[in-house]
Amino acid sequence: MTYNEVLQSAVTVVVEFYATWCPHCQHMMPIVDEVKKRLGDTAKVYQFDIDQNQKLAEAQGVTSVPTFIVYRQGHEAWRYTGEMAASELLAKIENCISTH
Repeated sequence: MTYNEVLQSAVTVVVEFYATWCPHCQHMMPIVDEVKKRLGDTAKVYQFDIDQNQKLAEAQGVTSVPTFIVYRQGHEAWRYTGEMAASELLAKIENCISTH
């Protein structure tokens, strides 16, 4: 699946760029899993390892990890780099769902 196909796979798509060696990314893994479960079918969540997807990360302007990007109808609606609580991440995603 291409990145454009990922963006078109649902009305709301959450993308995380991460690295296996990144302690902040490792801390976010269970949080992202929880957010996936809580979102259910309202948004699709995709994760891309920057070491395996360097060109893609560069094309998306990702310079630090973890980076979260929320797309609404194929367009970037929100972006954040760093750690955050599950409730905060979920609130940001739900805000994108309800306001766009």
